[in-house]
Amino acid sequence: MTVTAPPRTPAAVLVAAWAVPVMVAGQFAFLAAVPIAVVLIGSLRRRAHRWWAAAVAAVYAVALTSWLAGPSTAPSLSKYLSPVATVLFTAAGVAVAVALSRRGR
Repeated sequence: MTVTAPPRTPAAVLVAAWAVPVMVAGQFAFLAAVPIAVVLIGSLRRRAHRWWAAAVAAVYAVALTSWLAGPSTAPSLSKYLSPVATVLFTAAGVAVAVALSRRGR
């Protein structure tokens, strides 16, 4: 019986996963949709990574929807996010990036 290693996470997905927390912490939260989409599309191959990608996408969708639908006068998503929300969103992005970076057993 041969044991095969699970497929490696593509480099583009890893770079995009690490770009999400960097972009949110760097006040480019609205543009973080692009790397989040890359992570979502790239994580379709691995079942365990789908949950992580879906979690960070859900956090982003809630923040974006509340900014667009709410009575906010903030000119951007980054300005809309409170410092606590920014830290939580960045932490979620780091958690996803670490999960994607780890090799499966």
